[in-house]
Order: sequence, then C-alpha cells, then structure tokens
Amino acid sequence: MKSSTLILTFITSIFFVSCRNESKNSSGESTEQKLSGSINIDGSSTVYPITEAIAEEFRKIQPDVNVKVGLSGTGGGFKKFGRGEIDINDASRPIKSSEDSLANANGVKHVELIIAYDGMAVVVHPQNTWCKNISVSELKTLWAPEAQGKIKTWSQIRKGWPNEEIHLFGAGVESGTYDYFTEAIVGKSHSSRGDYTASEDDNVIVQGIASDKNALGFLGLAYYEGNLDKLKLVGIDDGKDDNGKGPILPTVETVKNKTYAPLGRPLFIYVNSAAGARKEVQEYVRFYLENTNTLSKEVGYIPLTDDELATAKFKWEAFVNSIGTHN
Repeated sequence: MKSSTLILTFITSIFFVSCRNESKNSSGESTEQKLSGSINIDGSSTVYPITEAIAEEFRKIQPDVNVKVGLSGTGGGFKKFGRGEIDINDASRPIKSSEDSLANANGVKHVELIIAYDGMAVVVHPQNTWCKNISVSELKTLWAPEAQGKIKTWSQIRKGWPNEEIHLFGAGVESGTYDYFTEAIVGKSHSSRGDYTASEDDNVIVQGIASDKNALGFLGLAYYEGNLDKLKLVGIDDGKDDNGKGPILPTVETVKNKTYAPLGRPLFIYVNSAAGARKEVQEYVRFYLENTNTLSKEVGYIPLTDDELATAKFKWEAFVNSIGTHN
C-alpha cells in the first residue's frame, strides 16, 4: 500500500510537471520547451560513462544547454561541489561527513539520488592461470597498510601460487572506488598500502593490468566488461555462506541480489540546490532519471528496479518543489 501510494503521488507530480513544461504551437500541438544555460558536472570516473551518455542525448533535444562533464574522482568532485563550484557531483559512494560539513559551511544544500548499481571487479591478466578466485581476507592481507614492503609475491597470499612478484593497480585516493574498496576490504576507508599503481582513470588501470601477467587490480565492473579480451575476472569469497557460498563473480544478478559481497555498490548523483532551482538543471535531472536505466545498461551498469526509480523521481520532484524555480 505504501509503495502504491508513493508511485501514485509520483505519477501525479510528473503529470503537473509535464503540463508545466509543455507549450502549444499555432496548431495546438505540444512542443518541447527550449532551454539555454550551462550545467557543470564533475566527480566519479565510474559514474562518468552514464552521465556523459545522458548528457550526449540531452544535448540533442536541448542544444542550447552547455553540459560539461569532468572526472576528477568522487573526492575531488565533492571538494568542488562543497565549495559551490559545480552543479552536480557524480559519486561512487555516499558523501562523507567532512564533505557534507564543507558544503554546509558554504551554504550548499543538496539532494542525493541513486542512479544505478555497479559491481567492483577484481581482475588479473588473461594469462594468469592460478588466480581464479580470492577471499576477502586474502585481499585484506594484500592491500592493508601493513602489507607495504612485506607482501610482495603471489605465494605469500596463497600456498601453491607462484613465487613471483605481484604488481598492484587500483583507483587513486581521490576516487570513490578507492574509498569503497578500502572500507569493504581493509575495514577502514582511505586506508591501504601505498606502493601500488594508482589512477583516477580506469582506462589507465586496464592498460596496466593488460600488459602485466603478474598484475592484480580493482575497478568498476563496466570497465571490465568493456575490456573482456584484456582482463580476467576473479571470483570473490566473503566467507559468509548465508550470503552465497564460495567465490562469486559480479554479474547483474549477483549485484542486484547482493550475493556479490562486499563489492556491490550503488552509484549516485548529488545536485546543488542553487543549481536545482534553474530550469535547465531541473530538466536535465528529469531526463537523467527517465533514461538512466536504459543508458546504464548500455554502458555496462546495473539498472534500478521500478520501485527504486520511482522513488528517485519522486525525491527529485519533492526537492524541486521545496526550492522553487528561477529562470
């Protein structure tokens, strides 16, 4: 009943939004309201492919709106967002209390919207014949801060693995992927060994692992799926049989049913309230939510359920109604 009421309320709000945004031509037909202005977006490299795909489609129907999408990482984006320098931040993790405090100090109110799900993939070189799966505890042994300078070979991770030097690749420290991985695996966000090849650009991580037989790294599932010929996926065992027994690979199904733990995660956009009062931003976010499931799937991410999408749309309309509209 509660879910039905929510969806009914959302449909009603969309009806009024639709009526408000339509105009009539001389023949009495509805026409799309043409907008102008600019929208400045930055943040997560993981969310970037979805946001850029949305922006590309939005530019086709609103060519006078200049939508700029950067990828300085979730943390880097939140710094800009908290200072009021950008309109929307793409994020692969929720906002931290320190980032929220920065935003509040600068009078930046905001709304958080879930736009898709992603499985964080652990990958190796295709010619790696020994590492087919790895446990969370083994990953912690490998990535914890105390491993630096001490855990250097594959054989130190599991008996029977070769006594060859292991080379690590992963997201840079400004990345939400890094924050999420360290919290899920090491047990503390922003805590890991520092002697690994780090990059805010997932494509750099792909290239590094693809050229090194002894490499292991982590990145968003979509980047693995876009490079199937260059990378080999590793199953993850969280040691909790009630969450799915044994090693589990990230797929649409395992991320959605949460058996791919602890590396399945939601993805977000955060919208500045000052920007959200502008018509072009309101319509961009509406367009985003109308198309995120289709485009998320196209770029390799996992779409929201119907109820989750309805909730996100309702949340956005309630936010817009609370701040008003400024042309």
